[in-house]
Amino acid sequence: MLERVKHKGLALTVLAAAQFMVILDATIVNVALPSIQKALGFTSDAQLQWIITAYALAFGGFLLLGGRLADLYGRRKMFMVGVIVFSLASLLSGIAQNPTQIILFRALQGLGGAFLAPSALSLVLTIFKEGAERNRALGVWSMVAAGGGAVGLIVGGILTQYVDWRWIFFINVPIGIVVLFATMRFVPASKPTARQGMDLAGAFTITGGLMALVYALATAASKGWGAGATITWFGVSAVLLLAFVLNEMTVKQPLVRLSIFKRRNVSGGSLIMLLMPASMFGLFFYLSIYLQQILGYSPTQTGIANLPFTITIMIVAGVLSRQIAHLNPKPLLIAGPILAAFGLLYFAQLPVHANYWTDILPGTIMMATGMAIVFVTATTVTTNGVSHEESGLVSGLLNTGQQIGGAIGLAVLTVISTTATRNQLAAAHGDPAAIPAAVVYGFHHGFLAAAIFAVVASLVALFVIQSKKPTAADLANETEVEAESLAAIPGA
Repeated sequence: MLERVKHKGLALTVLAAAQFMVILDATIVNVALPSIQKALGFTSDAQLQWIITAYALAFGGFLLLGGRLADLYGRRKMFMVGVIVFSLASLLSGIAQNPTQIILFRALQGLGGAFLAPSALSLVLTIFKEGAERNRALGVWSMVAAGGGAVGLIVGGILTQYVDWRWIFFINVPIGIVVLFATMRFVPASKPTARQGMDLAGAFTITGGLMALVYALATAASKGWGAGATITWFGVSAVLLLAFVLNEMTVKQPLVRLSIFKRRNVSGGSLIMLLMPASMFGLFFYLSIYLQQILGYSPTQTGIANLPFTITIMIVAGVLSRQIAHLNPKPLLIAGPILAAFGLLYFAQLPVHANYWTDILPGTIMMATGMAIVFVTATTVTTNGVSHEESGLVSGLLNTGQQIGGAIGLAVLTVISTTATRNQLAAAHGDPAAIPAAVVYGFHHGFLAAAIFAVVASLVALFVIQSKKPTAADLANETEVEAESLAAIPGA
């Protein structure tokens, strides 16, 4: 049940402002990574990547639970809880004094986002009637998501360079306060129609298992694959993930109904949307460090240098979204990851002294074009034929896959790049003059590994996805899911 809405436009503005805050945070942090590393004393890239990973893991791990809580306790209530948690965590991240504190507070931010995001979109879908009215609202929603990515790159650079990196977090606090009070005034309250179960065990076992897996990978980067700590954390991860599967098979109202994966397009599309962000998170992470620490770019210059990625995604996704009804999505879903892989292979040849226009921009355009193709077509294919009752679960899987895939992918790439850099430095007998070349050499291996993720995604599309041209009804349903799926993509 939803209260009568007097000002739909104002309600949409409030909800979109909160979504803008979440998307802004996804890109604004990448630009500031080198400054945070220096200020808080991060000792390695393996440790630094947890600033991104902690947020993504908590966001993705609790996203499905956040949607269930919204159904159970009311969408507006959970939306406001998400805004409060996210804003408080932003404040705490801004005053963090060491790596441990900022990593914990970033995880808390992710938890707030997991409560905020599904509630916000659910409110949009219930406030606006299906058809032209809802499509216009979702159009605004998607533009805000895209704008948040672009603004984050620029604002992050300006704040980091001319004010202080801590303000990339502080900026969320006044936005959150305004959103909170405006929500009470303009966003209608909703009440669940029936009491539902809450799969806390599923949420905590999947999140704990994935965190243990990523921590095991991070431990492998510093202590080696055969270290006792590495093996222990891999074991903890395996036990928790197995517990999650067993729980979902037996609990009455599971967080994830495992039978949904019997549908080839759902399982294949979800896997693709897990693999591709694994490539993209690594691109943003390594490219920001490369531009600032190797090429000497300022934070503002770094933000501007990354803008073509966002702009390309906006253009390609916008055009393709209008044409996808007339196209067979499977060939696109095969070709998109390959194009992204070519972009990553281009980055795998970056020199120590690079020219932006010839060494960086072409790879950026290829990567962004491929990613845009994947985002649009994977959403269409995965949601094709899914009932309206199941769309929430499928959209949650897509969004969760993006965050979890990015977190695990970044951890894997960090292990690979760190190992390559360490080996190169050992070959140079620790010569300080060899450090820049060794770091870039490690980045090369990271980009190569990211390209492999993309190629595997293409193979999944080739062998798993079943091609079907979407009908008008499919596209109407897909439009709703796409707004949620695109919203969490850094830079999209």
